[in-house]
Amino acid sequence: MFQGQGSVRPPPPYRHDIPRYHSYSKRRSGCSCFGCLSCCCCFIFSFILITAALSAFFYFYFEPKAPRYNVTNFNVLEFKTQPDLSLYTEFVVSLMADNPNKNIGFIYGKDSSIVVSYSDSTLCSGQLPAFHQGPSNVTMMDVILKGKSTFGSGLQQALMENRNSGRVPLHVEVKVPVIMVVADFQSKQIDVVVNCSLIVSNLTPGKKANILDTTYYEGMIIERTYIDLN
Repeated sequence: MFQGQGSVRPPPPYRHDIPRYHSYSKRRSGCSCFGCLSCCCCFIFSFILITAALSAFFYFYFEPKAPRYNVTNFNVLEFKTQPDLSLYTEFVVSLMADNPNKNIGFIYGKDSSIVVSYSDSTLCSGQLPAFHQGPSNVTMMDVILKGKSTFGSGLQQALMENRNSGRVPLHVEVKVPVIMVVADFQSKQIDVVVNCSLIVSNLTPGKKANILDTTYYEGMIIERTYIDLN
């Protein structure tokens, strides 16, 4: 080293800058998922709360009650036994539909059926008329049922014995599509099914058949989306 010359240091070795990665994105992702979950839970809770409040309002304001259906009268127009063991019957069944609701109406569709049977064998059948029943309304209807059925000798004999004893057990099944109407809102269509076990005094044409006993079973089945009254 010479005098008068400054000390010369060798340049530092070439260094690559090592990039530094931080876990900010992961933390943000975790916070985002937690926030979405919280928002989802809040939405579900709010939806349940609103639905419950609307249901409570609907129940206490409209006070919905199930309509009542009754078989009020039963008349025999024809009851003929044929040589081939077939039986031709023609009945008139009077039905009452009672809507006790003050703010709720019902639409009854035409795709209905009413069947009268004896010991699980169909005697006759028919159809109810389509109509719109308003609130606080009682509608009476007479339905003509006709049918020809083939009975075996044993079943025919049992029917004749019940007929002569003055206590004939019959089963009436009514199935009718119904829509509930609240103001301008119409619910989805459901099939209302009414099963009635009744005992009538006789099956003689032209003679009044008294209803001696009745037992009702009601239910709702088969949800639909529309009803046709045309």
